[in-house]
Amino acid sequence: MSLLAQLGIAALLSGFIAGVARWRRSLTDSGTIGALISGTIIFGLGGWAWGVMLGVFFVSSSALSHFKEDEKKAAAEKFEKGHQRDIGQVVANGGIATLIAFLSYLFESPIWFPLFIGVMATVTADTWATELGTLSKRPPRLITTGQVVEVGTSGGISPFGTAVSFLGGLFIGLIAGITTDFSQILQYALIGGIGGLAGSLFDSLLGATVQAVYYSDERNKETEKKVNSQGNPNQHVRGWLWMTNDLVNLIASLFGAGISLFISVQLFN
Repeated sequence: MSLLAQLGIAALLSGFIAGVARWRRSLTDSGTIGALISGTIIFGLGGWAWGVMLGVFFVSSSALSHFKEDEKKAAAEKFEKGHQRDIGQVVANGGIATLIAFLSYLFESPIWFPLFIGVMATVTADTWATELGTLSKRPPRLITTGQVVEVGTSGGISPFGTAVSFLGGLFIGLIAGITTDFSQILQYALIGGIGGLAGSLFDSLLGATVQAVYYSDERNKETEKKVNSQGNPNQHVRGWLWMTNDLVNLIASLFGAGISLFISVQLFN
């Protein structure tokens, strides 16, 4: 099959998935465009296994964002953005994966696939931990000090959320094994599980230390949002002003990719 045909099929599949997500209000208009571009490149240049992992992340994340929404409303008020993913969130979660797919087409190397697994495992692990971890019966603790914090606080983790993040990465690894080499499924599961968990925890570490956090007088609580519902600026209380949640997600995905590559080298060489 020619490259043009592969990209055409990839565009059709990505367009259908992005369109359904837009209809389900999981994506904004800009997010839909971003998902279409990212999906087309990953499906078209990376191949079937790459596209399936992307699809698993996207579909599971979208479904979990609507799971028990009412119970998660209080925590969602702290997040920088809502459940509708815009272009920034698409780039944060899929930008590195898209770049890896593009590089894999230009330069043949065994490093690209484990790197891609690590990125997808991290963003899946982090999203699952966010969407399900907020439902934990035990309050989260700050990853740096162990101090009990409110649900949704940047850098807060819980045993349940941590377990869920490992399962999210593990699931991506299993998908990688199923779609490529079933005899190596255990190795791929470890690459995804450990890489995803490491990336998710690094995300929490950045959230607790350098991510920009503000205080909302309107809500009387900390938030990732720069402005309140009236458009007035919230008070900056900690972190670097330029270190947004989207940037934290992107950096964490790079970290998870590096861990997955390291594990891959140890397991397959």
